[in-house]
Amino acid sequence: MSNGVHYTVIGAGHGGKAMAADLAAKGFTVKLYNRTAERINEIALRREIELKYENGVVRRCQLAGVTSDIAEALDDADVIMVVVPASGHRDIARICAPHLRDGQIIILNPGRTGGALEVRRILDQEGCAADVVVAEAGTLVFASRSTGPAQARIFRRKNAVPLAALPATRTGHVLETVCEAYPQFIPVPNVLHTSLDNMGAIFHPALTLLNAGWIESTKGDFQFYIDGVTPSTSRVLEVLDRERVTIAAALGVRARGALRWLRDAYSAKGETLYEAILGNAGYQGIKAPRNLRHRYIFEDVPFSLVPLASLGEQFGVDTWAIDALIQLASVIHGTNYFERGRVVEDMGLTGLRVCEVKRYVQEGEIDPL
Repeated sequence: MSNGVHYTVIGAGHGGKAMAADLAAKGFTVKLYNRTAERINEIALRREIELKYENGVVRRCQLAGVTSDIAEALDDADVIMVVVPASGHRDIARICAPHLRDGQIIILNPGRTGGALEVRRILDQEGCAADVVVAEAGTLVFASRSTGPAQARIFRRKNAVPLAALPATRTGHVLETVCEAYPQFIPVPNVLHTSLDNMGAIFHPALTLLNAGWIESTKGDFQFYIDGVTPSTSRVLEVLDRERVTIAAALGVRARGALRWLRDAYSAKGETLYEAILGNAGYQGIKAPRNLRHRYIFEDVPFSLVPLASLGEQFGVDTWAIDALIQLASVIHGTNYFERGRVVEDMGLTGLRVCEVKRYVQEGEIDPL
């Protein structure tokens, strides 16, 4: 039986549906919120999600509520699991702000790069007086897909997922609250670690953009990681990853390289990044995006790569490969992701020195506004 923690999952996409069903299956009281009511009509009628597990077992998971009313969704929530593309973090923070109450915990699953920093800044700007904790995970706790209007599938659970609160002094409280649901969450020193350990920034946009022709000609009918990763594309991933790790080092963070991350998250084996990706059983069966209007670009470029480039610019790290990928995505989508993305100003870090940034994420004592 659960420990009585009430969860609200925000977002009824691939991850949100799977998480809501998974939490309900574990005995927790769960509400599912989605801004667009039509997307959750079938779930609302059934009050359940059919979840297929890694081992093939299918279970019908009963939900306590399904709604497009944010006040109703947050009413009795202890933990608010935000499982939407990072492009939605700003709007979610704004609509939640008037309805939050003392003691609630907001966890971004994941925060991408700087998610918790931006959400905290928006809550403050919106005049939210409630004592809420904002935290972020480094990645989603499992690989999952929505397989129907009221169906979801979990392919593989990650062994360990870093989590930190803002400020870091409240991370222990967050972990204690959610440990029964997800013991995979492990503490890291602060949200700089979760943000800069963002492996989606490295894998998602690069593999989508470098396989653009194949995606458009086959409508994504190939295995994204198994077929889309070649010796050449993996070399691009390695360069992007080195830039990410260097930015982290400039901020005093010892970030894991992509190869180490795959070993920790999936127990993937291999001497090179190419070998580890192809040898990762958790990536088997995951298809490529059906088109290029996909969150791997419209989420991961502006909210993973752009903040990395912005941090690199403020703290003296050359990000020529990251910049090139942002420019390529901007050309393909006909937009300027450098302007639309999350930058240091959005994260409340403009003009701060490294020591000031570290004090803010650790203790919350420096006003980032």
